[in-house]
Amino acid sequence: MSSKFSGVIKLSGLDDYIAPSQACIKPVKIEKSNDSTKTTKIQIEADGSYSQISEQGEKKTLKPTKISLNDCLACSGCITTAESILIQAQSKEEFYSNLGGKKQVVVSVSPQARASIAARYNLDPLTTLKNLNSFFKSLGVSYLFDTTFARDFSLIESAMEFIDRYR
Repeated sequence: MSSKFSGVIKLSGLDDYIAPSQACIKPVKIEKSNDSTKTTKIQIEADGSYSQISEQGEKKTLKPTKISLNDCLACSGCITTAESILIQAQSKEEFYSNLGGKKQVVVSVSPQARASIAARYNLDPLTTLKNLNSFFKSLGVSYLFDTTFARDFSLIESAMEFIDRYR
């Protein structure tokens, strides 16, 4: 069976299943008190540990929490393994590591991103695209694509599919 997805971009080792032994991103357990007038702040230390700072300035190191599989299934607010791999694969560190190497680096710019940058710097969209092109080329990017055509093509195809199904 052939896939309708692009063969150009493939990530392997993706698995959404989180086993009970795997670490959860919920880092700490916060002791709750009955006094609702007290406020505390949570601070992330340089070593990645968490500290709770009371109104009086007292600092208390928080312990990592243990989450059972039941808690994990009830939460639905964590990043699964597959999502964290995708985030790592699209990080700025990954982008910079591929520049100047043997790989061709391709950047795509959406019309929305281009418009936001143009508005921020008081430029017209065409000048913004030219400036982005110059910037990315100076970093070593092989190609910069504007995705306006792809968006328009997708809208046309969606409209045609709707018309075909409507008939």
